[in-house]
Amino acid sequence: MTQRELDGALEALAIVPVLLVASDYDGTIAPIVTDPAKARPHREAVVALRALASLPQTHVAVISGRALGDLARLTGMPEDVHLVGSHGSEFDLDFATSIAPEAAALQEKVKAELESVASAAKGFQLEVKPASIAFHYRNADRTAADSAVDRILNGAAKWNGVYTKHGKEVVELGVVKTDKGTALARIRHLVGASAVLFLGDDVTDEDAFVTLHGPDIGVKIGDGESAAAYRVEGPIDVARVLARLSELRSAWLAGSKAVAIERHSLLSDQRTIALVTPTAKISWLCTPRIDSPALFADLLGGPAAGHFSISPAGGGQPISQEYQGKSLVLKTSWRDFSVTDFLDCSAGRPGQRAGRSDLVRVLEGDGRVRIEFAPRLDFGRVPTDLTIRDGGLIVEDTLDPIVLRSPGVEWRIESEGCHQTAIAEVELNGEAIALELRYGTGSVRELSNPVADRLLLTQSYWSAWADRLRLPSVAPEFVERGALVLKALCYGPTGAIAAAGTTSLPEHIGGVRNWDYRYCWLRDAAMSAATLVKLGSTTEAMEYLDWLLGIVDRSESPERLSPLYGVAGETLGIEADVGELSGYCGSRPVRVGNSAARQIQLDVFGPNVELVALLSERDAPLSSDHWRLVEAMVRAVEKRWHEPDHGIWEIRKPRRHHVHSKVMCWMTVDRAIHVANRFLDRDREDWRILRDQIAADVLQNGYKANVRAFTAAYDGEDLDASALAVGISGLLPPDDERFAGTVEAVEKALSEGPTVYRYRADDGLPGVEGGFFICASWLIDAYILLGEREKANDLFSVMLDLVGPTWSLSEQYDPPSGRALGNVPQAYSYIGLIENALRLSE
Repeated sequence: MTQRELDGALEALAIVPVLLVASDYDGTIAPIVTDPAKARPHREAVVALRALASLPQTHVAVISGRALGDLARLTGMPEDVHLVGSHGSEFDLDFATSIAPEAAALQEKVKAELESVASAAKGFQLEVKPASIAFHYRNADRTAADSAVDRILNGAAKWNGVYTKHGKEVVELGVVKTDKGTALARIRHLVGASAVLFLGDDVTDEDAFVTLHGPDIGVKIGDGESAAAYRVEGPIDVARVLARLSELRSAWLAGSKAVAIERHSLLSDQRTIALVTPTAKISWLCTPRIDSPALFADLLGGPAAGHFSISPAGGGQPISQEYQGKSLVLKTSWRDFSVTDFLDCSAGRPGQRAGRSDLVRVLEGDGRVRIEFAPRLDFGRVPTDLTIRDGGLIVEDTLDPIVLRSPGVEWRIESEGCHQTAIAEVELNGEAIALELRYGTGSVRELSNPVADRLLLTQSYWSAWADRLRLPSVAPEFVERGALVLKALCYGPTGAIAAAGTTSLPEHIGGVRNWDYRYCWLRDAAMSAATLVKLGSTTEAMEYLDWLLGIVDRSESPERLSPLYGVAGETLGIEADVGELSGYCGSRPVRVGNSAARQIQLDVFGPNVELVALLSERDAPLSSDHWRLVEAMVRAVEKRWHEPDHGIWEIRKPRRHHVHSKVMCWMTVDRAIHVANRFLDRDREDWRILRDQIAADVLQNGYKANVRAFTAAYDGEDLDASALAVGISGLLPPDDERFAGTVEAVEKALSEGPTVYRYRADDGLPGVEGGFFICASWLIDAYILLGEREKANDLFSVMLDLVGPTWSLSEQYDPPSGRALGNVPQAYSYIGLIENALRLSE
């Protein structure tokens, strides 16, 4: 293997989720010397190993034939480097006291015999280890050495219970059966490694080399036959290999190879969503629901976490990627061929619970194309086995059947750790090849409805809906695409609307601000539905309210509603980490679930009653059930509006009296009054009293005269962009100087470039997040209310420039780095910009 091939292998190894780097000592990171006690490691190798050990999800081990105490003394390695002595028999420094008495007695007998052999000539040296004795003959006369080794091999080496190992001018007799391969396997299991790099020079290292498989790399140092795939000359070259791997892994963890968040494209069938990279790799897909475990999680763990890739066999980048018409059918084109991707919606909206998701990929054109199908069950936490069947592939041992229909494709299966990947190359000759990933059926038979027809029906499903929208005169193309995204986040079987399509895309690169947004927040969902109502589509709002009515019916009382639920309406379990995934740009942990479900957020009622009010203005078919929902939410506010809560930003600190939450309580009652007037043709004086009481409390306690602004909460002077709600909601008229002062304060303290930060105060978490798109949209709305339309237009224009090439929009933007941050697609961000466009068009 050439150096270039080794470099390529290291590049692939550097991006596995959990990496184990293991090395022999003598002859590998330290030179072979006459006196073993003076074998010091090369400084460059130690520096590289220490650097690797300091990286997230990267583990380092030194596995040597030396005694563990000797190894620890010579290496001086920190505690986070695993040291294993005596060819794998010593994992603990007190190992000598843990071997069986019979083995200890046998070792004493072996020692006596080897001392006798050593006394026969000069130049022999014994190295006594806790479970073995090494007989070194490097410094002895050759004739005497050959005679001594012959005596040992035909004597003590043949005793019952004695195990022999050969090295470079050393023979070792042990009384505990072990080898470096067993030791390496033990450490691999201990750290949960996805792949291993092992480096060694000795015959005993072959026991480790033969255990390597899949993405593992073995590097042999020096001459001699070896099972290792790669070879370098000496310890200096080992140091270079380790340094190169450290550099590559550090760069990958820092995000050098990560696809920019806003450059992912969305597919949806209103059961789940998939994300596609600019090179047509499916990097994210959860099945069977949007909030289920991922089948492809390359987005959060690199290729080893699962992907479905299509590329030219000879390499090359696509020349274009775009949606087909007003749909979520995506076409990626190279010079000679194209891939058209869609989640099958040919049967119409999935209004029933039972159903399945089919991801279809259609290849057309000419040339040789490489296909990699690498599913990883449950974020890669469960081994994934594939079986080739006539007409496709079967994913084995799954709760629900999963198949890939691929007629005419000849696959080969490769093992990668505990998973399998299917790889094929096909020759396109002008005829289309369809790959159909079917979740929920075990059949790979051809369906009666051809793929070409299903593609057209899926395209028509989305475009027919989009054609019914009433678009504003400002940014109509963005608004249309944004509306399609909000529609895509609607979970068809129940009517719930997810807040975003992903989990754990970071708010701070490399940090812990990583949250799971694949659930239905009552506040966010109501805002999404209301935005679609304003564009002329009421179906989503009515279906969401049906889902919400079911939640309320099952709850103890409306005032105890959780801020969020699973898309099927279930209460969320505990928040957990997926330790197997390294995270986007090394941002860990990767979380599933969300502890915010156990918070108190009193702002959830306002947007939902406002949605009912909006529907009543559009003369939607509201019923007494919707009226009872409004009444229940007003009662909830009446009981709890005076309490502190965790607020819209779900800060994981003690509750406060948040201004935004109080304003939303006011909105709940204010909009309920409008609903009563339209639905029952009567006024509710008791509600007016309650509304005015809440407003007076906000004005008295939320406004700080010395700051000339409403602040985040009653108990402090820290600013928060959500306080702009005092004017946007209508609690204060636009010409009130207190609202104008709040706008000015937010602009000066929280605005930066094309975005606005939520707040600058310490929220108890490390790292600095980006600015929120929706906060910038609130500032635009505020500018419009104040009559500052030029400012509003300018900020709106620069925000549109941040939208991805296929209309993708995440939660945040970081001005210093120019990077999009947070989960994608983020409903909040589309809601804000669509509302801006509507206001600017008035």
